[in-house]
Amino acid sequence: MAPVEQDALAVREQLFHDRVRECIICALLFVSLYILCHFIITHFKKHTDFTAVHDDEDAAVNRIALGLCTFTLAVALGAVLLLPFSIISNEVLLSFPQNYYIQWLNGSLVHGLWNLVFLFSNLSLVFLMPFAYFFTESEGFAGSKKGIMARVYETSVVLLLLTLLVLGMVWVASAIVSNNAASRQSLYDLWEYYLPYLYSCISLFGVLLLLLCTPFGLSTMFTVTGKLLVKPRLLEDLDEQLSCTRLEEAAVSRRISSGKASCWLNLNVELLREQFFAIRSKRRKLELRHRASPWQRNLGYPLAMLGLLALTGISVLIVCFHVLELLLDDAAMPRGIQDASLGQVSFSIFGSFGAALQVVLIFYLMVSSVVGFYSSPLFTRLLPEWQDTPLTKIIGNCVSLLVLSSALPVFSRTLGITRFDLLGDFGRFNWLGNFYIVFLYNMGFAGLTTLCLVKKVSWAVQAELICAFGEDRDMGTGAGVSHVRPPPQLSRSPSAQVCTSCRCP
Repeated sequence: MAPVEQDALAVREQLFHDRVRECIICALLFVSLYILCHFIITHFKKHTDFTAVHDDEDAAVNRIALGLCTFTLAVALGAVLLLPFSIISNEVLLSFPQNYYIQWLNGSLVHGLWNLVFLFSNLSLVFLMPFAYFFTESEGFAGSKKGIMARVYETSVVLLLLTLLVLGMVWVASAIVSNNAASRQSLYDLWEYYLPYLYSCISLFGVLLLLLCTPFGLSTMFTVTGKLLVKPRLLEDLDEQLSCTRLEEAAVSRRISSGKASCWLNLNVELLREQFFAIRSKRRKLELRHRASPWQRNLGYPLAMLGLLALTGISVLIVCFHVLELLLDDAAMPRGIQDASLGQVSFSIFGSFGAALQVVLIFYLMVSSVVGFYSSPLFTRLLPEWQDTPLTKIIGNCVSLLVLSSALPVFSRTLGITRFDLLGDFGRFNWLGNFYIVFLYNMGFAGLTTLCLVKKVSWAVQAELICAFGEDRDMGTGAGVSHVRPPPQLSRSPSAQVCTSCRCP
């Protein structure tokens, strides 16, 4: 064999080994995410929906739908990790350019991960999640033989009709926006135009949803953190709360005992027991908080609040600086690239520290958007319950989280949180090149975040002033008592005026 042929064969062999290695790494990463998401969904699902006590067919259908939900949640988690993984990979290759043990970490692997996440996001949003919902609601066509395959046929027909409806709406919308013969001709290309355009609309909806949820979540994070951590004694009097809770628990316990011992009282014992268990649970939580160490009480809460305030302030400052860049430099506009050239230059002017800060801010904004999403009045009902979440609510949560997470890379790049350009089909969205949309989006985020924070701080100051001057006690809503629901009042039975069974006085 000639030397030239040997070199060509060696190159093809190396490309083959690189491709196999990338496929193995992608498969291992996705399997790890799938197992993690399976444990998460298992802790929230309603176990009675998956037991074969009443109907083995329904249990099997629910298990299939649960597997599709787990797949979708794994894709959502992969979309969240996509941009941080790319930024960290670039910094690692910059720090260790010739290290043998990280040769597998290259631009081809990162670009492949972006393409896989984009493909699986489209697949989950357009086909898998609608199929899972219609599959759980289907019963088979009338007159057909009952079974899982009958449900599959009905679900496939309904999904096909829904797909035709959605594609028709996309065709009409695109024809209205781009009213020319070339755009209509390109609409006949399903793979090259239809699906990217449809996903561009879904991504725009997700980015707008992040614009509404993230500022609200940034302000809500302070309240959520305050509930999870123990406040200093200057801001929270746990002794008073614990004393009131113990007195209320003892009062409800005596009412339950008196209701069993006398026939003069007409009590709703079940309601009293539910209230007693709720008060006891609250008392145990207060006791755990009361036993917190002074370090945890006096240092943990202030540091957490300062950390949240610093991250929020840095995010707003970066967005404001990005607004100025948009006005002065066209290079600040988000754009997509097809070749991931990693390990050449850092994506932050502060080097590795700036890259680490970008990763922290991306995760912080994602957590804030999820908190804001579940705290908003429109989506509060979607909040999953521990061991008691029905399957339809699980499907709704998976779709919502996938919409938010798949828009996170575009959201972070549009706001200027990172300089890492969008890879693959993520950079093909039509609206990314519109200066007015990007500029107004940045201004809207900065304005909404500032407004939510000012409103949150003003309300907190107002509440502290009311408590300091004692106006809440004058209005009958004293601290430590306003949040306690009084137990149901004892009432004398209207029909029983004299006790003849036990001769009570």
